[in-house]
Amino acid sequence: MKFQQYIIENLEITDAGAEGKAVAKHEGMTVFVSGVVPGDIIDALVVKKKKTYAEARCQRIVKPSPHRIQPPCEHFGTCGGCKWQMLDYQQQLFYKQKQVTDNFQHLGHFPYPEPQPILASENQYFYRNKLEFTFTHQRWLSVEDMQKQQNGESVEIRGLGFHVPSKFDKVLDIDKCWLQPDPSNAIRLAVKQFAIDRDLPFYNLRTHEGLLRNLIIRMSTTGELMVILVVTDLNAQSRSVLEMLAEKFPEITSLQYVVNTKMNDSVGDQTFHVFKDEAFMMEKMGDLDFKVGPASFYQTNAHQAFHLYSVAKEFAAVTAEDVVYDLYTGTGTIANFVARDAKKVVGIEYVEAAIEDAKVNSQINGIGNTEFYAGDMAKVLTPDFVAAHGAPDIVITDPPRNGMHPDVVEQLLLMAPKRIVYVSCNPATQARDLTLLSEKYEVKKIQPVDMFPHTQHVENVVLLEII
Repeated sequence: MKFQQYIIENLEITDAGAEGKAVAKHEGMTVFVSGVVPGDIIDALVVKKKKTYAEARCQRIVKPSPHRIQPPCEHFGTCGGCKWQMLDYQQQLFYKQKQVTDNFQHLGHFPYPEPQPILASENQYFYRNKLEFTFTHQRWLSVEDMQKQQNGESVEIRGLGFHVPSKFDKVLDIDKCWLQPDPSNAIRLAVKQFAIDRDLPFYNLRTHEGLLRNLIIRMSTTGELMVILVVTDLNAQSRSVLEMLAEKFPEITSLQYVVNTKMNDSVGDQTFHVFKDEAFMMEKMGDLDFKVGPASFYQTNAHQAFHLYSVAKEFAAVTAEDVVYDLYTGTGTIANFVARDAKKVVGIEYVEAAIEDAKVNSQINGIGNTEFYAGDMAKVLTPDFVAAHGAPDIVITDPPRNGMHPDVVEQLLLMAPKRIVYVSCNPATQARDLTLLSEKYEVKKIQPVDMFPHTQHVENVVLLEII
């Protein structure tokens, strides 16, 4: 029998859940609702129901939460980038801290101390140093746009913006984004208008036809600015866009292009061509300089990354006698951050290009006691590797969202360093891994850090000491 949607009236939202959804309880069932905040009382339309939970949409806010605020972004609600913009920032921090304790309590099986108060982000808006926009020949149309079309009015359907959540071929045209500082918005708007005025072919995400595909903007805290235009061909039309950017925005310090004819938008495996000035930009963290290439990973909230790494460094308490392993080292940011205090730092990372960046970053800063190796962590970190490079006194690990491979956890237990500092972007998988490590390690300190305001994401740093 086909499920019949129904409405729950006066449903009180009591908690924040995963993926930016909020949580309510109704007749013993958990109800997940998007677009609302704890404290809201709503009429909810149930669109899916399982044995223990349901998913619903807000039909009407009966009584708004005292913590609900007016989102500044005009695209809020359609763009999926800042799902918590309507929630007071202090409440965002409260629920991020709660996310850590809830995961540790429900998924972890180990004793732990009270987490320290979460470190708030210095900037609540305009904090990202990298954004990627997508060209579309037919943008996502609002109800107002469709009404205009029905009335015979002309509506510009080409756009440059973000993918609408769960719709690979739908792009929301963006007027002003609150995630990246100026001149990001001005650059995007200038490129879009220039292309529309000259009738340049915007990319069709279904037929894979068109010239203009993506626009990537990266900026550093030092004021350097990288712009990358992704096209399907370098011809007179695409070159004209690059020439316009070079002329209109002299503050661009690295102007590049990529010719991507693949079926997907990823460009990490493509060749980056310099059109003007440098092939990289320089970033600074503390007293260290980092060379950031177009494909380099660098924490997208650079100001807050300094605080995150400072916590990791403090927890590690590295001395001149210590050998440090930095697992999932990326471009060696943490490795170089602690290297001057250590005897030696060994960094391991899956992405070979990132390892090359890590080596360059050590050279730039005159650091000679780092070693970097590329490969699958579970295959590289073996007893033979440890025998060849020396057993670590301290391990810093910053794995991806799915956490550490069981073989890596097993090797950590075999190496038995005196301290492990575990940096995580997913407290759920972190709790799982800490449970496995608890046979030899005790959790001593927990420090949540907010890297991404207006999202549900939270970073968490844990200090473990051998029992």
